[in-house]
Amino acid sequence: MKSRTQGMWWGTTVEAPDPGALAAFYAELLGWHVGHEEPGTAIVAASPQGPFFVFQEAKGYRAPVWPPVEGEQRPMMHLDFQVGDLDEAVAEAVALGATLAEAQPQENVRVLFDPAGHPFCLCYDEG
Repeated sequence: MKSRTQGMWWGTTVEAPDPGALAAFYAELLGWHVGHEEPGTAIVAASPQGPFFVFQEAKGYRAPVWPPVEGEQRPMMHLDFQVGDLDEAVAEAVALGATLAEAQPQENVRVLFDPAGHPFCLCYDEG
């Protein structure tokens, strides 16, 4: 794209009641680092060139409900992470502060909630 310039960054932005805490959770979960933090915003990066997750403070934040429930805040998106050992990855995520969802959709996928209540999936591909 012609509009891209050197130093531009890109990423997914996730709303949270405490962006710094959620950034620290994902940095530890993914083995990335918190590349930038200021009041109301924290950015987690895989490398200086990205990819990036941006965590932005949301006043009046309501955690999404999964599975969706009529009249409640629906998840608008979720993150998927492929893992080499599903049970070990779940245990590590829970130790960092994630919560295992009661409803599980598939044998090779585990739905968890991050500390802010966003669902994310750990996926094991035997392939």
